[in-house]
Amino acid sequence: MQQAVSQAVPETMTAVEIASPGGPEVLRATTRPVPEPGPGEVLIRVAAAGINGPDLFQRRGLYPAPPGASDIPGLEVAGTIVRVAPDVTTWREGDAVCALVSGGGYAEYCTAPHVQCLAIPTGLDMVQAAALPETFFTVWTNVFERAHLSDGESFLVHGGSGGIGTTAIQMASRFGARVFATAGGPEKCQACEQLGAARAIDYRREDFVAVIKEATGGKGVDVILDIVGGDYVTRNIACLARDGRLVNIAFRKGSKVELDLMPVMLKRLTLTGSTLRIQPVARKGEIAAALAARVWPLVAAGAIIPPIHAQVPLADAAAAHRMMEAGQHIGKIVLTVAPP
Repeated sequence: MQQAVSQAVPETMTAVEIASPGGPEVLRATTRPVPEPGPGEVLIRVAAAGINGPDLFQRRGLYPAPPGASDIPGLEVAGTIVRVAPDVTTWREGDAVCALVSGGGYAEYCTAPHVQCLAIPTGLDMVQAAALPETFFTVWTNVFERAHLSDGESFLVHGGSGGIGTTAIQMASRFGARVFATAGGPEKCQACEQLGAARAIDYRREDFVAVIKEATGGKGVDVILDIVGGDYVTRNIACLARDGRLVNIAFRKGSKVELDLMPVMLKRLTLTGSTLRIQPVARKGEIAAALAARVWPLVAAGAIIPPIHAQVPLADAAAAHRMMEAGQHIGKIVLTVAPP
């Protein structure tokens, strides 16, 4: 745990709220009371907050915060603990952490369950640390716990140049998988291969089903992580090897598809999926513990890095959302918070 000089906590803070469902322009800076940590929680003075796809859906009114969560967007932060609940013994004031939260990240202060906090890996600054929790929790639980990707298997991730994709490529390749990724355009494909993909597939000019078939000698891949849905579902099934596993965590092309289940039966496939935000705190704590034991040493050693596309001041959150929706980014976009 890193120690820092504790500072007085004000009564109010600047936060970015969603004025009403809509485009990026509905994000506005406002003044809110500084939240108090409840049982099992800590209060973090936020230095940086990551932006993720669910934030955009929440802003559009399509992904409401779960009961009891802050209506302020933001699912991951990095900063310094300034208060701890009486029942918390794992962290102290002054500890530098990054944390997965269910909301409230776009603010100067944010509460987090103590079990969802992780020490900032050696060598990373606050901006890099803020880019870790949401994608690392998501990839670990879906790719390694649900799909059981193991050393020597093959793996395909769609959206390889985004936050989920860049994380999945690195994790899977560092744990011994042969990795494929889809991305849009030569620059993004090059980035995927630099991060560890054996072959990046430009979906704008290549058919990933044909490429995977050729690259695997007709066998297919063992695991696919998909954020696209729609017509990708049947194409993913065609790409899977016998006993393959398909994990859906988002549906950019829609969640309703017409599906022939015969290939699923004949190839003994597993189709699964999950969402992270609504899972119990205890479950998220288990994921955090697994990351600390299995993945954080690789991050501290520099074997896995969080690519940062841009740093944007908190007050310009709308501009950051526009940047993400433009789809030109590689890696994460992070909001920076000026010291109070």
